[in-house]
Amino acid sequence: MEVMQQTVTAPAVREDAIRLARSQFFAEGRAPEAGLSPLIIESWLRCRERGMEPDGRSDVDNAGRLQLAEARERNRGVLDYASGVMEHVFEQIRASGSLVILSDPQGMILHSLGDAEFVDRASRVALQPGACWSEAARGTNAIGTAIATAAPTVVLGGEHYLDRNGFLSCTAAPIRDPRGALAGVLDVSCEQRMHQRHSLGLVRLSVQLIEKRLFEAEFANHILVAFHERPEYVGSLQEGLVAVTPEGHLAGANSIAREWIGRRVECGGGASFAELFRQGLGKVVDRAMSSSDALIRLGLRDGTEIHVQLRSLRPRFTAFGAAQAGEGGRSLAVEPMPAAVGCPPPAAVVKAAAVKASEGPITLADLATGDVGIGRAVDRARRILGKDIPLLIQGESGVGKELFAQAFHNSGPRADKPFVALNCAAVPETLIESELFGYVGGAFTGARKEGAIGKIQQAHGGTLFLDEIGDMPLGMQARLLRVLQERCVTPVGSVKSIPVDISLVCATHRVLRDAVARGEFREDLYYRVNSLTVTLPALRERSDIRCIVERILARECREAGLQGVSIGDEVMRFVERHGWPGNVRQLQNVIRVAVALLDEGEREIRPEHLPEDLFLADPVDGAKAPPVAAVAPVAPAASAAAPVVADALASHGAKRLDQLEIELIERVMREVGGNLSAAARTLGVSRNRLYRKLGRAGGAS
Repeated sequence: MEVMQQTVTAPAVREDAIRLARSQFFAEGRAPEAGLSPLIIESWLRCRERGMEPDGRSDVDNAGRLQLAEARERNRGVLDYASGVMEHVFEQIRASGSLVILSDPQGMILHSLGDAEFVDRASRVALQPGACWSEAARGTNAIGTAIATAAPTVVLGGEHYLDRNGFLSCTAAPIRDPRGALAGVLDVSCEQRMHQRHSLGLVRLSVQLIEKRLFEAEFANHILVAFHERPEYVGSLQEGLVAVTPEGHLAGANSIAREWIGRRVECGGGASFAELFRQGLGKVVDRAMSSSDALIRLGLRDGTEIHVQLRSLRPRFTAFGAAQAGEGGRSLAVEPMPAAVGCPPPAAVVKAAAVKASEGPITLADLATGDVGIGRAVDRARRILGKDIPLLIQGESGVGKELFAQAFHNSGPRADKPFVALNCAAVPETLIESELFGYVGGAFTGARKEGAIGKIQQAHGGTLFLDEIGDMPLGMQARLLRVLQERCVTPVGSVKSIPVDISLVCATHRVLRDAVARGEFREDLYYRVNSLTVTLPALRERSDIRCIVERILARECREAGLQGVSIGDEVMRFVERHGWPGNVRQLQNVIRVAVALLDEGEREIRPEHLPEDLFLADPVDGAKAPPVAAVAPVAPAASAAAPVVADALASHGAKRLDQLEIELIERVMREVGGNLSAAARTLGVSRNRLYRKLGRAGGAS
């Protein structure tokens, strides 16, 4: 597409050229001889054909509140992903008398951010949410002309068709959805005299970022193939992105990929990976999973080479057996999962978790692993990203409320600012005031002479997370309410108020409405922190337990320096049915213990690696501990030991598992005369494990 380039001339000279062009076009009725780009002249011609007068006013009424709300809901996807980018753009141009604008594909302004003085002046020409700025409604302008030409557009001063808009300088670029359709327009407007030459570059880069986020969200369940001719551009906004199904079909491509590959990539058109690349997807996946180098050089069918990186933002694609992949690339053998539909098998999740750990902090997208309850919470939270709306997270202890809060912070425009957490239930009542608000030197006995900055002030510009806010003392609730209302904090012992800018996220396992009724929580604070509430389901209620287990296992193995560890089927079935009163926190501890109990060379977690007290908890839904034969920590390695073990299992099958362990070990020890090495050989375990078991038995006795 053609992009309008402005002539580098002095402002006064340019204004003279525009005035002359307007005189030639509007007074004399002929095309301007110079001074304007073809894009502007063609736009003026379209406006004239519509019968629009340059000194006229728009006949289009602004949308009412209900109409605007409906338009915002229709365009919720692009609005959610553009809001954070708009915040970032505005921070770069703040105090320059500018306005950052997002419109829908028809030109209606959905959202805007700007300096107060310019916002007021812009509103006089209806440059505000609810107003339509298509060419048909407002004549030549950056938003409308970008829509009409499908190209980035700059309209300076008198280049606007309507006289009343001549004080504006506007720069806009169209936003494309993952399939190439117009999804909206991003615009930066200011007074003509404040126009910056870099505005076009800033807008175009911002649009590329929005389009990338839209693409990644649309194809979150696909394999994303990122590529570029130059390796340093993979991972940048200049990379091409192709979404591939597990069968190797191309489901979509971003604008850069479409430009590079041309007609060979058509969304939903049935094209395949192998029709583009010389290697089938299966072999490429094998290389990506086994190679420490994230970039792979691949040859295209036309003889050129590019650098490729396989990527999946959410590890939700089904595993593929690379060895069975068709060389034609038309399909890949798919191994269906026995449970947790859409969840990857262990190897895929371990790889995805390892990649995620190296890529950066967890986001809301990473939490959505297929469970309906979590998906609903993620979707609701995503809708308020970048907005001044407090978030309240509810759920039982251990469900991951702080992790959700951290992901919410990392997904929004404050991601590069502080995330400060305070557990209101863990701090003594006498210290919570100083922890939250800070203090000046000498404010109380034991205070540091230099004072201390409180959590609220530490979170300035970022996110303050108050865990278990339902346990905050009433006196502190009143002070917190004042901070939220006035956006200022006063340290203990000081009379000076310090302005703060925070995004507030709270969490509680209590029902705050009941606490309000009992007088334990202030009603005015309740309505302040309860703007949007999301409830995280208990682990026993989730359908994605398999995904959670594999992610935790990947992290624990990484910290322990282990590779290739998997969860046995027996253990996985038990884990999926267990009641988990301690939720994810308890599950994490169980897996950590299991990894620690692995002997050298062991790569599968079996029932004997689980903590013994796990089987004493009351199961739910008829869940039972794995069979005794499977749970027994020892397996006969020699035929001479088989009768010993068989007799023990037969005579003690109904006893507690840990008791069975000890009795079996003691019986073998008696038969071998107390020789640890011989007992270990008989039982088929290592001496180290036998030492651990004997030590545990001694502690129990």
